[in-house]
Amino acid sequence: MSSLRQFEPLALPCMEAAFNLAFWLVRSRADAEDIVQEAYLRGFRGDDMRPWLLAIVRNTAYRWLSNRRRSGTVISLEEAFAEGSGQSTDDIASDEPTAEERLIGAAERDYVLRALAELPPAFREVLVLREIEGLAYREIAEVTGAPVGTVMSRLSRGRGELRKVLTRLMGKDEPNAM
Repeated sequence: MSSLRQFEPLALPCMEAAFNLAFWLVRSRADAEDIVQEAYLRGFRGDDMRPWLLAIVRNTAYRWLSNRRRSGTVISLEEAFAEGSGQSTDDIASDEPTAEERLIGAAERDYVLRALAELPPAFREVLVLREIEGLAYREIAEVTGAPVGTVMSRLSRGRGELRKVLTRLMGKDEPNAM
C-alpha cells in the first residue's frame, strides 16, 4: 500500500506524456490507452519516472505494433487518413490543450500533425518526445535506448524531413502556391 502511495504522485503527472507517445506510435486512442495501462502495471524502477515510463510505453507500443503486423490488421497511415475512412488528423492524443496547441495556430497545427504522421517512426518518436513532450536529449536517449548522438542525428534529420513534408503539404493546399 505504501508503495502505491509513493508511485501515484510520480506516475500520474506523466500520464499525458505517456499517452501522447503511445498515440503517435500506434495512431489509435483505445490502443494507446491499453498500452499506457500496461506500462503503468509494470511498476517503477529507477530514479526518474518520466524517461522510465516513456521507455516502457515505447517498448510496449512497438511490441503491440509488431503483434498487429503479424496478425495482418495494420493499415498504412495513407489508408487511415484516406477520405471516408472516418479518421481525422484532428484526433489528437489528449482532449486537454497541450503546449503544442498553445504555440501553434489551428491551421498550422493541422499541417504539423499531418506532416508528423507521414514521418518514419524513428523520426516521429524523437520529435514527439523533444518538441511536444519537452524531454532533454539524455532523457530521449534513455527512452529510445539510443546513444545521445543518435538522438541528435534523428532529431536533425526528422526536423529536415518534417520541413520537407510541411513545404509539400502547404504548397499543395494553397491555391496560389508556386
